[in-house]
Amino acid sequence: MPSASANYRALLRTSGTAAFFLPAAVGRLGIAMTGVGIVWLVHARTGSYAAAGLVTGGFAVADAVAGPQIGRLVDRFGQARVLPFALGAHAGAVALLLAGAVPDIVAGVLVGATLPQLGALSAARWSALLSGERAVALPTAFALEALANGVSYLAGPALVSVLGAAGRPGAGVLVAAVLVIGGGLALAAQRRTTPPLTGHAERRHAGRALLRSAFLRQVALGLTLGVFFGAMQVSVTAYAVGRGTPDAAAPLYFASNCTNVVGGWAYGAWRHGGSPRRHQAAAAAGLALASLPLTILDAPLAIGATLALTGLAVPVLLILTSVLTESSVPRAVLTQAFTWGNSASAAGIAVAAAVAGRVVDGGGAHGGFGVVAGAAVAMTVLALGGLRDSSAAGDERR
Repeated sequence: MPSASANYRALLRTSGTAAFFLPAAVGRLGIAMTGVGIVWLVHARTGSYAAAGLVTGGFAVADAVAGPQIGRLVDRFGQARVLPFALGAHAGAVALLLAGAVPDIVAGVLVGATLPQLGALSAARWSALLSGERAVALPTAFALEALANGVSYLAGPALVSVLGAAGRPGAGVLVAAVLVIGGGLALAAQRRTTPPLTGHAERRHAGRALLRSAFLRQVALGLTLGVFFGAMQVSVTAYAVGRGTPDAAAPLYFASNCTNVVGGWAYGAWRHGGSPRRHQAAAAAGLALASLPLTILDAPLAIGATLALTGLAVPVLLILTSVLTESSVPRAVLTQAFTWGNSASAAGIAVAAAVAGRVVDGGGAHGGFGVVAGAAVAMTVLALGGLRDSSAAGDERR
């Protein structure tokens, strides 16, 4: 595909884009490392995975709850003013965790509550830069964001695990914090691409857009995507362990993650035409069709091939959710909107992991895959509902 790399290069040659995208990508790698780093650190201290899971859960919940509040402050005061304070607080929280100065659960909650969602801040900058006639490039920009996210969650946990296995469990948390703080400060320093601030009256009016059905539908899709991810993680592990080959989980995850990166790259490189809502409905339907065979297949090769198919559709849904979120709300609340979507996905992962665990205990891995398929079907219903949304005209922000 000769035009593929050209599309991405042209995007990054747009004035100021590389200067904010690259620092945000570095910080996102640190974010991907933080949760796993906490697991290694707390387990090394306590010898208990239950304790490590509790602290990590507190971190995740705090991140999901506080993220939109930080986003709200960013929309009001700007990234350059809010980010340094948030990052300073994050540095203090990580220091408390590493020093063991407070109970681990308290420190974990503080680390999550002060972690800025740099991906949302980067997405808001893309939206501000690619306005008007240039908005046609937004899907490619959000595909670039999805690629950065995918690579971060492939490399980040692996790096933390290498450090932990080398007998340095605290190093993962420390390196993650350095990346988050360094990337975040570098992002804050790029003032030229900071989204413009709006007046109080405009923000107050814009806040109502967060209650529109078009936006809430994208939040619900983010939630179901989180359920899909959470249930998939439990189910793949249960499948491998149930066959007596726990090592098989790694190549199965690898098959899905690799096609995930390929799918996001290909969609971003494609010159898009037609309605994003139609693309979203088609991607959701494709994901549902690819997921349903998991409930009956048993051969590892067949499972791996099916997981690879699901991996192609997932990044497309992530990209289109960002595109439709961006078009559903005014700029005055755009950062909040992106962070609400991220929080919904995180909540879905947390809930699904617990639900799928119970289902797997009762019905085996195929029961867990049933939760995966159910989430994909729910996404299809939501996306098809968007095609009939009578308020679609209200999605036009301006």
